[in-house]
Amino acid sequence: MAQRVRPIRSIRFLTAVLAGVLVTPFLFDQPHSDQDHNERHVVATAAALVPTATKLPRTGWTATATTGTAAAVLDGNPATVWETAAAGPLPQSITIDTRRTQPVSGLVYAPRTTGGTGVLGQYEIRLSLDGTTWGAPVAAGTAADDATAKAFSFAVTGTRFVRLTALTEAGNRAPRVAAAEVDLLGDPGAPVPMTPLARTGWTAAASDQETLRENGAAANVLDGNAATHWHSRYAVITPLPHSITLDLKQPTAVGGLLYRPRASGANGRIGEYRVAVSTDGTAFTDVSSGAWPDTAAVQDARFSQVATARYVRLTALTEAGNRGPWTSAAEINLLGPLPGTQLPLSRAGWTATSAALVDNDPATHWRTTGSGLSFTVDLQREQPLSSVVVTPRGDSAEGRLGAFSVAVSTDGTTFGPAAATGTWATDATPKAIALTGTPTARYVRVSTTQTVAAAAEFHAYGPPAQPIAVGPLNRDGWVATASDQETAAEDGRAANVLDGSDATIWHSRWSGTAAPLPHWITLDMRAPQTVAGLQVRPRGDSGNGNIGQYRIELSADGVTFGAPVATGTWPDGSAVRTVRFPEAQARYVRLTALTEAGNRGPWSSAAEIDVLAASAAPDASVTGLWGATVGFPIVPVASALLPNNKLLTWSAYAADNFGGSNGYTQTAIMDLTTGQVTQRRIDNTGHDMFCPGISMLADGRVLVAGGSDAKKASIYNPTTDTWSASGELNTARGYQSQTTLSTGEAFTVGGSWSGGEGGKVGEVYSPAGNSWRTLSGVRPEPFLTVDPQGVYRADNHTWLFAVGGGRVFHAGPSRRMNWVSTTGTGSVTDAGLRGDSADAMNGNAVMYDVGKILTVGGAPAYQNADATARAYTVDITTGSPVVQRVGDMAYPRAFANSVVLPNGTVVVIGGQAYPVPFSDQTAVLTPELWNPVTGTFTRLAPMAVPRTYHSVANLLPDGRVFSGGGGLCGTCATNHPDGQILTPPYLLNPDGTPKPRPTITSAPTTAANGAAVTIGTDRAVTGFALMRVGSTTHTVDTDQRRIPLTPIPLSPTSHQITIPTDPGVALPGSYLLFALDADGVPSTAKEIRIGQ
Repeated sequence: MAQRVRPIRSIRFLTAVLAGVLVTPFLFDQPHSDQDHNERHVVATAAALVPTATKLPRTGWTATATTGTAAAVLDGNPATVWETAAAGPLPQSITIDTRRTQPVSGLVYAPRTTGGTGVLGQYEIRLSLDGTTWGAPVAAGTAADDATAKAFSFAVTGTRFVRLTALTEAGNRAPRVAAAEVDLLGDPGAPVPMTPLARTGWTAAASDQETLRENGAAANVLDGNAATHWHSRYAVITPLPHSITLDLKQPTAVGGLLYRPRASGANGRIGEYRVAVSTDGTAFTDVSSGAWPDTAAVQDARFSQVATARYVRLTALTEAGNRGPWTSAAEINLLGPLPGTQLPLSRAGWTATSAALVDNDPATHWRTTGSGLSFTVDLQREQPLSSVVVTPRGDSAEGRLGAFSVAVSTDGTTFGPAAATGTWATDATPKAIALTGTPTARYVRVSTTQTVAAAAEFHAYGPPAQPIAVGPLNRDGWVATASDQETAAEDGRAANVLDGSDATIWHSRWSGTAAPLPHWITLDMRAPQTVAGLQVRPRGDSGNGNIGQYRIELSADGVTFGAPVATGTWPDGSAVRTVRFPEAQARYVRLTALTEAGNRGPWSSAAEIDVLAASAAPDASVTGLWGATVGFPIVPVASALLPNNKLLTWSAYAADNFGGSNGYTQTAIMDLTTGQVTQRRIDNTGHDMFCPGISMLADGRVLVAGGSDAKKASIYNPTTDTWSASGELNTARGYQSQTTLSTGEAFTVGGSWSGGEGGKVGEVYSPAGNSWRTLSGVRPEPFLTVDPQGVYRADNHTWLFAVGGGRVFHAGPSRRMNWVSTTGTGSVTDAGLRGDSADAMNGNAVMYDVGKILTVGGAPAYQNADATARAYTVDITTGSPVVQRVGDMAYPRAFANSVVLPNGTVVVIGGQAYPVPFSDQTAVLTPELWNPVTGTFTRLAPMAVPRTYHSVANLLPDGRVFSGGGGLCGTCATNHPDGQILTPPYLLNPDGTPKPRPTITSAPTTAANGAAVTIGTDRAVTGFALMRVGSTTHTVDTDQRRIPLTPIPLSPTSHQITIPTDPGVALPGSYLLFALDADGVPSTAKEIRIGQ
């Protein structure tokens, strides 16, 4: 079997949605029989899949391990293996040294080709810059017990060392593990555009320098002359290491370093190196390490992240040729982000002179020889272009572009004058250049006068659709000082600009002899902050002192201020003044008033001053936090929450693929308490449970019906941890929806993906008789969307909500809604349109309050159609649905999941702006939280891994949310056998620490409808919520619903709640009972069974 590599995408600019629309070449079959339904399940061709992270070239890498022959994992030969000692014990680890800091987004582990003993089970992955200091795990989980390669994804991180630790052997056959090959995945996103920084005014100092026998002063690395160099002291031998520190004179964003060896000889070429940065020249933080070859070519060091620093230190640990304890350098340059904020343009569908330029694979490249050399890229549509980046080939310096020009065209024939020209250094870092005038073009041509030219990748960038949002930083503890202030004739102290009152002001000294202009006021934020603007509120009582011409400067120490980050002139008036400037880090922000706006006198004043941040540390109480990626041995395509803090998941007959009617299913159960994931293949029910309907039955069992084996049904009993066959469906079906009824039965309808197309009438499962009853009066036609693929897609994934009397409300995804009766042969009654909504296939709906439903997203077709960002509420409490459109989401989504939280908010996770199965193109990594009070959405912290087609999400007993899966397409690039857990904002303080939360000290484990029950808590609470336990597949979770309960206080810690009498409100089954305090912080839930 081919390797199952599961690379990931990463969206660098978190507020951006990829703008490209993916046009995917699909092959559709003609009408088909039951036997070919899985072949009709559409899979994108290789060309249509999203550009993904590819394996990094392993040239020069080394491997070490706690035991065994580690080098075998890097030799390219699957017949050789690293294997730990037979007698154990575990854990054991293997560490990869990539020899340079570079972006990494995942690890691919290949077991020995025969599988068996030694397959990795539970694992952890950690990263390090120096091989000594290791961070917390960036990924952890349990791998599948088979011989296929497994890819473990994590957020893109700059690192040099990657350590894989084996905690268990997958089959518990022996206390040892083995690996045939280990690969690392690179950054699937576009590089940050970087350019050499201007070195004007910089100074250099070294640990030592040779000045007796030659001019080897440190300052030579900044003189622009390759013939001069810095050399460590050798008249009196000074041992390695040697260091040289550049003082940039002000905080500066820096992302890389270029090192030019001396031109006059080889002595002192740097081998092993380390780069560190500092804001004060005393405390340094490592940002890069590596080993340069013994060559005269320019070398580069990429940083683990863009850092804001004043000082950059390069330390030479070894001499590249081992010629002596020497170090030298002709020139040192630093790279910083290209000025301005650019967004990478989606490369979906792009073509180029060579496909290698847009294939996202650094191991391939375009190369040509001759004269008048160039390559052209077709962006497929006209769009504004602010800059381009050309990534040089990495395997050789041959052909790397030096002198270049960039021209653009709208038709591919007529190219205008050069939009950019210049000469790039011939190191391996991606080369960026800004285009003059931000031209709008479809074609980009890069030309050179060289006779040999080569390049690995091409990216283009455009201006953001809207400015990145900014907001004021918290001013607690800040101090304001001024050049002068009026304290004799009024309270005009500088401190007044931080007191939160518009009625108090800072005023320059005006009594006696007025202090002349200019006047300045400086805010000390007490710690370095990333800042992006200033907001000034003028005094409101009169105009005296309103600032006209101004200047804004930043400082790290309050003494040395850099060049102005903003200048300008404000008009005379009382409106708030806002100034934006490029992000920079500083502790001190100084506003200098050069003139008075109305020329009334030599005065300056301000009521309030705020400092704005575009990317300040996120407020976790607003955005929430994601945990580390948790690996699964399968792609979790379906999930159901179990008692005792466990999560059941399954895929299909294979861990990473579907197809056919195979009669067995791969499952995995995650213990949420320990994090351990165990895999099991279920054979005894004869049921491939891919794409089924799922219901959480009244007694806590899980009913799984239809799917790949379209007439089969299976039941999982969490009490006995066993699967058993259920009565077969009367109508074969797959991709249907299913819901538990108020009667304790289960209803299903639709499902033409499997078992033939059309005629999928409703039927009801009776637990008492273990059989299905056909509802001939519940025809599928009222539920259909108008899908271009016909009923095959049109009857999929209905949004079903059980109500009283065994009835069901159908909320979508078709634009028409319906009431369903399951009495007798059943019936369907039209409930009207869902407002102005179009069909919203692969959107979803959740009951966030009693009889109140939120619907979000979806598209007019199952795939290959633009998704919507619209959201609606549907109130069915009066019997006649009332539809209201609420605030739109920030991102259009289909294939997303929605989970209602105990406080009534709804989190929407994942999805695509343009739904395409088995593609992560246009994936949305930023979840959103809907507030039922305001009807609006708030963006949450972004995920590390896309969650699109075949992903799931579930509320957990501790109030967090599990999100996982996506893919299940065999050897495709978008399988995601992993998950992450979101800690929602209501559990967190702004700094990310947990909020205090109430505890339920006593509660019954069962309760009847209408029963009054007593609940004990450890503190006062204001409310309770019953959350029905959920099950999810294909974005549909008909089981979840929230029932808020207002308690009657018996004492400060004892409360009486009444379970709703109507079983159509509190459906029979398993619930999570949460207590909520006055701030809406929930307890960890207690499990309670309601009704039957």
